[in-house]
Amino acid sequence: MRTTGIKSLLVFALAAMFAVSVSAQSFVAKSSNNARTIEQQVAKKLRGLTNYSVFDHISYSVNGSTVTLYGKVYSLGTVNQAENEIEDIDGVSTVINKIEMLPPSPGDDRIRREAIRLFANRGPAQYFSEINPEVRIIVERGRLTLEGNVSRKGDSDLLNLLANSISGVFEVTNNLTVSKRSDR
Repeated sequence: MRTTGIKSLLVFALAAMFAVSVSAQSFVAKSSNNARTIEQQVAKKLRGLTNYSVFDHISYSVNGSTVTLYGKVYSLGTVNQAENEIEDIDGVSTVINKIEMLPPSPGDDRIRREAIRLFANRGPAQYFSEINPEVRIIVERGRLTLEGNVSRKGDSDLLNLLANSISGVFEVTNNLTVSKRSDR
C-alpha cells in the first residue's frame, strides 16, 4: 500500500514537472513570436511615416519590449513622428530614439538634388520610388552615404561610381546590401 502511495506521488511530481516544462516552452515561443511581431510592426510603421523620404534612413533594434531607433533624417518632424508611431505598438514599453536630424546646408541640398537626378537618369532608377524607396541617400557635410538594398552587385557598384562623380562630395560610403528579395 505504501509503495502505491509513493508511486502515485512520483507520477504526480513527474506530471507537474512536465506541465511546468511545457508552460515554460510555451512562454518562450510566445516571447519569440511577440518579438518577431514587434519587429514586423516597427518596420511597417516606419515605412508608413508621412515625411520619410529618399533622404532619410531609420533602422531599429528590438530587445524584449524596448525598441531602439537609429539613423539620420532630413525631413522635418520625422524624428518625433517615428518615436510616436513606435510607442503606439502593443508590447512596446520603451522607445529609445537615437535618430539624428541632419543639419541644414545649401551645399548638401545641392548634392541631394544632383544625386537623385543622376541616379534617376543614369543609374538603376527602380530603387528610388517616391514611396518607400529601397535605396536611401544620406548627405551630411559633403559626405554621401548609400543605405538600403539592391538586387545586383552591379547596381551597387554603379550607384557608388555615380555618387563619387558628384561635384562637392568629399566621401562616399556604400552601405548597400545585395539580395534577390528586399525586406519591404
